[in-house]
Amino acid sequence: MPEREMPLPTVLEPRGRTLGEEERAAVLRVLESGVLCSAFGGEARALERELAALYGGGEAVACSSGTAAVHLAVAAAGVGPGDEVITTPISDFGTVAPVVAQGAHPVFADVRAKDGNLDADAVAAAVTGRTRAVIVVHLFGADAGARRLREVCDAHGLVLIEDCAQAWLGEDAEGRLLGTVGDIACLSLQQYKHITAGDGGLTLTRDPGLARRMRLFMDKGWDRTEGRVHREPGLNYRMPELVAAVARAQLGKVAEVVRVRRARARQLLAALDGIAGAEPAGSPVGHAWWTFPLLVAEHARWTGPLRAAGIGAVGGYLERPLYANPALGGIARGGPCPRAERLIAHTLLVLPWNEAYTKDDVDHIAATLREASAR
Repeated sequence: MPEREMPLPTVLEPRGRTLGEEERAAVLRVLESGVLCSAFGGEARALERELAALYGGGEAVACSSGTAAVHLAVAAAGVGPGDEVITTPISDFGTVAPVVAQGAHPVFADVRAKDGNLDADAVAAAVTGRTRAVIVVHLFGADAGARRLREVCDAHGLVLIEDCAQAWLGEDAEGRLLGTVGDIACLSLQQYKHITAGDGGLTLTRDPGLARRMRLFMDKGWDRTEGRVHREPGLNYRMPELVAAVARAQLGKVAEVVRVRRARARQLLAALDGIAGAEPAGSPVGHAWWTFPLLVAEHARWTGPLRAAGIGAVGGYLERPLYANPALGGIARGGPCPRAERLIAHTLLVLPWNEAYTKDDVDHIAATLREASAR
């Protein structure tokens, strides 16, 4: 494959981000107001209203990161010392760090071999008398089967938290937005996500009680209604006004970002029909395409040619399942998860994806995959 004159755009450069005049104006608006803390300004509260409107209702809470968003959700679910929270071994550490911070135990259930998302039957088998919640991650932007997990949680009286950090405006097969089936949805504005404010997180719920608890936990348990009274334990997870202002500008662009990513994904999906040994991981229906995941026999034989062609492919997504991290020694429960381990070690190949890709860029990716398949 000949070397390209222009490398693929990435999220670490202007070409691969949708940052522009709207974000500049938002930053100046906050600076000129003189109010940069969201406890006293209006940007974060406006962002919350706009997110809730985008997702068709409920109440949103803005916070400092996607990890903080999960922490708000876990705390609002009443998770405490000795409790258990069932989740996936294939995710960012931010999915489980809040569980550990609450003194609870992450319990890892195995995933579906076809896409790396939680297996509902494995979740049901992992429920014990100590289980308080399930955190499902819509991995890579695909539906993780929240409707089936909703049934499992309802049968056992558990809170269902949807980690949608990679799934902005993703949908299930019925067209329902991912994040609207569970009790709480968590979203991220980190640099690598569909839209970004550098960092920042959002939660969304239709339960007023959960919303109140998350808002209190975000602001040190202080409801700011009558003096300096701290109603419940909490942390300072407030989103700064500068971050909220940039996020508001980005929120107005997310639908177009997802639309273009889907259009480019359809182009590559069509090309995969003629490429032996590689197939899309899971169903493309409703996919938000944070990345483009593939299933192959051995990802090691694909990553070299792809990277040589300037395509930052990652074999396995993670180096190890979450439960194999030293930080969780003696804390994690469940596992081993053989399907997750096989995906990571052998069969999962993740391609970067970006709304700035052109049709020529996708043709380049397809041609490189075709060449790699013939080796």
